[in-house]
Amino acid sequence: MGPLVVVMGVSGSGKTTIGRLLADRLGVEYGEADDFHTPENRAKLQTGTPLTDDDRMPWLTAIAEWLAQRASTGAVVSCSALKRRYRDVIRSHAPDIQLLYCEGSIELITDRVANRSDHFMPPSLLESQFAELEPPYDEDAFVADVARAPEAIVDDFLAAVLPQCADQAQ
Repeated sequence: MGPLVVVMGVSGSGKTTIGRLLADRLGVEYGEADDFHTPENRAKLQTGTPLTDDDRMPWLTAIAEWLAQRASTGAVVSCSALKRRYRDVIRSHAPDIQLLYCEGSIELITDRVANRSDHFMPPSLLESQFAELEPPYDEDAFVADVARAPEAIVDDFLAAVLPQCADQAQ
């Protein structure tokens, strides 16, 4: 049985890069949470309209079900999972998730978002994401400083949280 890992944080924090690298190192399937959004959610985000909790529930449920279906093999998904109740929705289907929280300053992340052209979420929504963010400090999450290299973050996560996988993932 492989681990189920949710790589979380605000847009631009490196979730996708870290998540893909981690999944590759673990030899498990990777899921990009953006792919689970409804067309209506994507349209809202593209116009700079923040999603409501009602908008997010089908998205979070789809992510949670995707993880639950991979409980026997393991999987990694990147998902903002900004609020505890969002993470609780995921846990309701996949209770054994490990959280890898991509933490960084608003200045660093704003700079990253402003310099990417391959994403549908505009930089204008970053402030709302930081305002909504409930860091998972009391949820046994691994907190990663995203100013560090993604490879170093994955190495540290594997060594600290999944030591049984760290040796296999070398």
